Amino acid sequence: MRLVLVGPPGAGKGTQAEFIAAQLSVPKISTGDIFRANVAGKTPLGIEAKRYMDAGGLVPDEVTINMVADRLAEEDAADGFLLDGFPRTVPQAQALDKLLADLGTQLDLVLELVVEDDEVIRRLSGRRTCRGCGKTWHLEFDPTTVDGVCDRCGGELYQRDDDKPETVANRLREYADKTAPLVGFYSAQAKLAGIDATGPVEDVTTRALDVLRSYDG
Repeated sequence: MRLVLVGPPGAGKGTQAEFIAAQLSVPKISTGDIFRANVAGKTPLGIEAKRYMDAGGLVPDEVTINMVADRLAEEDAADGFLLDGFPRTVPQAQALDKLLADLGTQLDLVLELVVEDDEVIRRLSGRRTCRGCGKTWHLEFDPTTVDGVCDRCGGELYQRDDDKPETVANRLREYADKTAPLVGFYSAQAKLAGIDATGPVEDVTTRALDVLRSYDG
């Protein structure tokens, strides 16, 4: 199957992508992994992307899409894949459709992890990171024995700027502006399936797999 996973920050996309891809025996392809591989390998696209990143700018869609195209052309993606983190915008989705058409194929389904903004803020703003070992804890879901102290190394815990409620709220607004229109785009293609992303991780994975099993595309 050829899948895309979308959803707001804090919806659990990375975790679900790993589990779902493993169950389907297809590669999980994330733009973060692709960027790191190209930059580390000093490929022409990686060098170009790094030039933009070093200048503090956004990597142009064309560079990102070409990286995705190269990755999808690899042998392990021939029979299917799960894209995590791409596309992020409707123009990127249109470019992906064209790319897949050029390869003689198309997307089967887009899974949308659905979670309310209040739940996202609760999830992300409760995270605490250890200054010593870098492990992430959660005030509610994975608390330490002593408040503010890492169970692993005894280091001090702190709240990253990205996890502060006001920052999370801004990220959600950005998602609504740029990425949420993908929902309408793929819904119009009859390729969208919403998955309730609340509750235990295993329950969310089960819901997603149930949807995939019922897909008769």
